[in-house]
Amino acid sequence: MLRPSLLLAALPLLLIGCAREVDQFKPHIIIISPEGGAISANKSFTLKGYVLDDRAVALLLVQGEKVPIKAGSKIAPFTYQTSLKGNASTLSLVALDSSGNKTTLDLPLRIDTTPPVIRVTSLERDGKVIRVSGVVTDNASVAQVSVDGSVINTTPGTSTEFYAETSGEYADIQAKDGAGNVTNLRAR
Repeated sequence: MLRPSLLLAALPLLLIGCAREVDQFKPHIIIISPEGGAISANKSFTLKGYVLDDRAVALLLVQGEKVPIKAGSKIAPFTYQTSLKGNASTLSLVALDSSGNKTTLDLPLRIDTTPPVIRVTSLERDGKVIRVSGVVTDNASVAQVSVDGSVINTTPGTSTEFYAETSGEYADIQAKDGAGNVTNLRAR
């Protein structure tokens, strides 16, 4: 016969086999497109992103509609074709992992058809060298500025200054906003 003290000492060892690891990690929804995750130049566009979980992604819903993903993977990329009515909308995304943990993301989207504005503040010539500087402004966010095809290192924001040196008769400046709207300007 087993003594009660021996049985009590063995009980934790017996219960270890019954213990289950609890999954408390909720899946994460990451949006990679449209750029900035909140603006588009078109009423119809493709939403791109991925769902991340430490164990396994089970399901993704956008506006209550099941989106095809590789269920069971830790990283599940997705694409979703959407169309907005009006100039603003909010998409509801819900992700579930294999343990039933749920994450909801309400993604505000708006239509931006306004291109950025380029203002040249200085244009100097020194032989064939052109030095050009200016400011690009946008109603949402300036994403990129280039001069003669070379991207200028700028800080994203609603207004950004630029400076470049190039050669030739003129400088072709291009500005792109976060929605993909583009403005071109030839500075002479």
